[in-house]
Amino acid sequence: MGQVSWWRGGVIYQVYPRSLMDTNGDGVGDLQGIITKLDYIASLNVDAIWISPFFKSPMKDFGYDISDYLEIDPLFGTMADFDQLIEKAHQLNIKVVIDQVLSHTSDQHAWFEQSRQSRDNDKADWYVWADPKDDGSAPNNWLAIFGGCAWEWEPRRQQYYLHNFLKSQPDVNFHCPQARQAVLDNVEFWLKKGVDGFRLDAITFCYHDEQLRDNPAKPKDKRQGRGFSEDNPYAYQYHYYNNTRPQTVGFIEQLRALINRYPGAVTLGEVSSEDSLATMAEYTQGDDRLHMAYSFELLTDDFSAAYIRQTVEELEASIGDGWPCWAIGNHDVKRVASRWGKASVNPTMVKMLNAMLFSLRGSVCSYQGEELGLTEASIEYDQLQDPFGIAFWPMFKGRDGCRTPMPWVKGAANAGFTEATPWLPIDPAHNNSAVDVQEADQDSILQSYRHFLQWRKKQHLLIEGDITFIDSHPDVLAFIRSQDDQRMLVLFNLCGEQQTFALNELRLSSIIDDHGLLCGAQDILDPATIVLPSFASFYGLLG
Repeated sequence: MGQVSWWRGGVIYQVYPRSLMDTNGDGVGDLQGIITKLDYIASLNVDAIWISPFFKSPMKDFGYDISDYLEIDPLFGTMADFDQLIEKAHQLNIKVVIDQVLSHTSDQHAWFEQSRQSRDNDKADWYVWADPKDDGSAPNNWLAIFGGCAWEWEPRRQQYYLHNFLKSQPDVNFHCPQARQAVLDNVEFWLKKGVDGFRLDAITFCYHDEQLRDNPAKPKDKRQGRGFSEDNPYAYQYHYYNNTRPQTVGFIEQLRALINRYPGAVTLGEVSSEDSLATMAEYTQGDDRLHMAYSFELLTDDFSAAYIRQTVEELEASIGDGWPCWAIGNHDVKRVASRWGKASVNPTMVKMLNAMLFSLRGSVCSYQGEELGLTEASIEYDQLQDPFGIAFWPMFKGRDGCRTPMPWVKGAANAGFTEATPWLPIDPAHNNSAVDVQEADQDSILQSYRHFLQWRKKQHLLIEGDITFIDSHPDVLAFIRSQDDQRMLVLFNLCGEQQTFALNELRLSSIIDDHGLLCGAQDILDPATIVLPSFASFYGLLG
């Protein structure tokens, strides 16, 4: 069996730097904070960290609006801090993946400040500019995810510029070769720094339709939100012309050619499109595109066994030699313990959900706090920071509830995150889930997370094996992971009531119970049936 690349089946722990640890007393997490917590992260038995943006930014979208791709924002520290972070992470055998926001910049980026001055300067074509219609209105009907028209007027050019997100996040014109090359040069800067890979934010938004055709309307029954709520007018259109344009594949191949010059570096694309699973498959085909991609398809409210099975099977049917990455939480969606746990959060359920994520075929992104089972924090309107939440309150409360600071010490001020006033309030309910509380409890979600990932590292079937789903009770997710002539039966009871699973023609050779989870068991009276207590997991080798 040949050496498997670390990222194939790897577990990537997402760090939201503002909220991990504050070391300089300003209420905001920083790079030194990440450094101080790398030993803790290593103890989780993950393979890599993905760090959300720490580049120079006016912070209108909390770092996803970059004004200088090659500078660290002073809020987070210095380049020397980042060099130290990489060095320590590598000493701990942790890979470092960083966010790259390529499709748009901040309106305070030097490129845009020049581009907006006139129609004939050196960077005039580096952003998406368009003339108004004869009546002065926007060039077409495209909408921004964060609300309203996707076009903003610039009086100096007497033109509109495109912004798929905030109006302070103008879209780069990827049809312009010079702009494209400048983007690639920025990426290479970080490769030379020694990063191990990139999470590519909003990669489906790089190109726009040069004919500026209107997006067609979407029928009411088709308005499903992925990363945005269904009351957002963005859900009212098919985004055929300002998202997932065919030229994006060519840019991805250009990017991969650069990445390949730095052995071991990987790419992880964030996919948001009309058919995200098809786009994931397309963007990861062959060895000249993305190494892996993830979507919002498991970041939904629906977590039935049928939905998870349908989602994974649909991708598996089309991905070929491509590689998936799965996530059930991140900095853009309600925390999974609340989203899928609903009103009552059951620690056994959270352990099972983490194990379920870690048992699917593919790589995994796990968001900071999921190892603690953190719930969605309650944020009052006057405490909101997220422009998305402010714009769509009260139907959609934004993303602040999943971004609150990590609770480290139950009895400490601000749960040990900062000595100052934290940038977002710490939910009092999180104190009982603090790291020090869970460290002392061998039965905690944190200890289960560590134990399971340590066990998983030795299970090549879970890391490399194929996946085949099998029919079961509607509340039981059942599949087989297989490689060569070895097969592992995996079961998850997704509900709060006991269920059974009939083996039928399957024959167990052994039950695996050293993963540390609440385990289903074969009923002694009926060896053909596996009894699954509420939220139990079952792993067994098949003969």
